[in-house]
Amino acid sequence: MDKKDNRGYMERGKFIKLLAAAAGVSKTALLAAAGFKTRAQTKPAELIHRNERPAMTYRKLGRTNFMSSRLIFGCAGVLYGAKNIRILERAFEAGINHYDSGSEINYKGSERSLAPFLKAHREKIWIASKANLSTVRIAPEEPISTGDAKTAARFWTKQLNASLKNLQTEYVDAYYIANVENTALVSRDEIYKAFLDARAAGKVGHWGLTTHNNATRVIEAAIKTGWYDSAMVGITPAGWYSMWSKKPPKGTPTLFDLRSVLNQARDAGIGLIGMKTVVYLTPIMVPPKGNPSAFDRIYDEDFKKSPLNPFQRSIAYVLEHGLDVVIGDMRNFRQLEENIIAAATAHTYFG
Repeated sequence: MDKKDNRGYMERGKFIKLLAAAAGVSKTALLAAAGFKTRAQTKPAELIHRNERPAMTYRKLGRTNFMSSRLIFGCAGVLYGAKNIRILERAFEAGINHYDSGSEINYKGSERSLAPFLKAHREKIWIASKANLSTVRIAPEEPISTGDAKTAARFWTKQLNASLKNLQTEYVDAYYIANVENTALVSRDEIYKAFLDARAAGKVGHWGLTTHNNATRVIEAAIKTGWYDSAMVGITPAGWYSMWSKKPPKGTPTLFDLRSVLNQARDAGIGLIGMKTVVYLTPIMVPPKGNPSAFDRIYDEDFKKSPLNPFQRSIAYVLEHGLDVVIGDMRNFRQLEENIIAAATAHTYFG
C-alpha cells in the first residue's frame, strides 16, 4: 500500500497494539482479531453472529437478533465514485460486520463499488442499503393520498431491485426507506406491503427507515406501526441533527432528554442507529476550522478529560446514551482507527 496516498494510514502491527491499549484486551485476543486462528466461542443459537473480533464491541440490533458491531461502516459516501475500496478490508479485519450503502440516485457508484467486497465476505457480514420513496421532498405534514402512497411503494421496489443488481446479490439483510420526515408515509400500508412482498420473494430480510428531520414524530409514528426493525437517525450529544440546516435544530432536546423516546423505540423492537454524530464538528459544516468543542457543554468534567479527541467523544457519548450503534463515514484509515477505538471503549467511560 502506498502510504503517500493515505495520510491517515497506520502500520497494521501498530494498529493492533493501539487497540490493545485502548480496549484493554490481550495480545493473543488481538492476534485473533487480526485474522489468526483462535478457539471457537460458543454463541447462543438464537442470535446472529458474524465476523466478531475482540477489538470491537457488539449490540443486538432491535428484533433482527443480529449482533451488530457498534460501529457500522457507512459506504454510501465513502465509496462514492469507487473511491477508498481498500479501507473496507481494514474495517473487516478490525471486526466491523455491518456495512451500509445507498441507492444509485443518491450515492452514485457506491453499491457497485461495494459488490466485490460483499461477494468475498457475504456470509460474514450484514449488508443494508436504502432509497428514498420519491425524488421529490415531501414536507412533514403534507397529506399522502392513496395514489401517492402506491407510487412511492413502486418507486421503493424499483430502487430495491436496482440496488440488488448493483450489489450483485439476490438478497440484502435490510433495506430502508430513506430521508423520511413525513409521518403519514411511515404508516402507509401500501409501502409496508411493498416490503412484505420483497421479503416473501427472498430479496430482503428486514425493514427500517432513516430520518434527519422531524425525527421525534417520525420515530413515534414508527413505534405505533410495529413494522420497523431499525431506524437510522441524525443525532448528536446535543440532540437531533438536521440534514437540511446542517446543524442541531434550534430547541432540540439534548440526547439525554431524548432517552424517553429512544427507550420506547427500543422497547418496540427498533434497533437505533446514530448517524451524522460528528459531522457538525468538522470544518465542512462550521468553516473555516470547525467547532470541536461544540458539544463540550453536554459532557461532565471527567469525560472531557478522557484521552478521546472531540470526534471520538461524540461517538462514545452517543453510544452510551441511548443509541445501539453508530454509522461512520470514514474516508481514511486514521478516521477508521479512531472511530474503532471510540466504539470499542465507549462503555469504559460511563458507569
